[in-house]
Amino acid sequence: MKKIVVIGAGAMGTAFAYPCVDNKHDVRIFGTHLENKTIDELNKNRFHKGLKLEVIKPIKFFKHESLKEISKTKPDLIVIGVSSKGINWIAEELVKIYKNEKLPNLLMLTKGLSVNENHYELLVGKLDRLLSERGIKNINLSAVGGPCLAPGLANRVHSAVVIANKNLDTARTLSEMLKTEYYHVSTSSDINGVEVCAAIKNIFSMIIGAAPGLNRTLSKDNLYFNTSAALVKQSIYEMEVFTEFLKGEKETVKGLAGLGDLYVSAAGGRNSKMGAYIGEGMVFSEAKKIKMPNITVEGAELIFEIGKKVKEDFNEQKLPLMISMINAILDNKKLNIKWENFN
Repeated sequence: MKKIVVIGAGAMGTAFAYPCVDNKHDVRIFGTHLENKTIDELNKNRFHKGLKLEVIKPIKFFKHESLKEISKTKPDLIVIGVSSKGINWIAEELVKIYKNEKLPNLLMLTKGLSVNENHYELLVGKLDRLLSERGIKNINLSAVGGPCLAPGLANRVHSAVVIANKNLDTARTLSEMLKTEYYHVSTSSDINGVEVCAAIKNIFSMIIGAAPGLNRTLSKDNLYFNTSAALVKQSIYEMEVFTEFLKGEKETVKGLAGLGDLYVSAAGGRNSKMGAYIGEGMVFSEAKKIKMPNITVEGAELIFEIGKKVKEDFNEQKLPLMISMINAILDNKKLNIKWENFN
């Protein structure tokens, strides 16, 4: 039995605890400083609003004030399940706890890509940098990628993911620790490729979601599937180009972290839904205000973060799909795909 700490009591952090518990590990979930009310409610009635189910009893929930005690329990693994905006907070908390000690292995559920000093920076790289700047060295950081929606995992449906670490032996150790009869875990040393795919697939999910609206005279029934297929093929090609540019491996795009995750995201969800509105001719600001006012659209957030930089590095001939959606979001104009530039 291993001791596993999950930081973040959201849907994915809580769902991830299920295969951990099923492997007989001791699992403790600590909420962030913004989740005290959520933790009180979970400890009272066990019902998780994000997962829409009663959480199994072996999963224990604690308020963030208790985080300072986790080093005393000597966890074997700390799992990061906060939002991308919470990474600075996580770094500060880990420094407080482990300032003069070695960190346990870290596993990132959180995905993200940003620009730092005019260079692309993956979320795993950002956390590594923030911890290193604060004096913590020898950080062993892994990441999970692939098509795994939290409600499905919490209901123990068959789910396949990939755990990536530059040291493949570490990834394999975590795979053995976490895999179950329903949670199928493969491994990769291409942490850059896995993390790039996890981030940019949200942009391409928006584009694929736009397919019905791109054929407004033929939108009924499933006639737009032809369009979706063309967009999927081009999306995979552009994901390969962008992933290799960020020092990831082209082959990773064709696996769970790329094609697999893109399939799930494009089949439904927030990014695909926003793409559908944009495909129908709405501009982003209008769709956000009227249709999705209180919903975070990860693909759009990523475009605001890296869009300008992408346009400096690529053009519509190289990445016609990606640039078309970046232009639509940043310039708040209708989507205009340059089909003639497809590979």
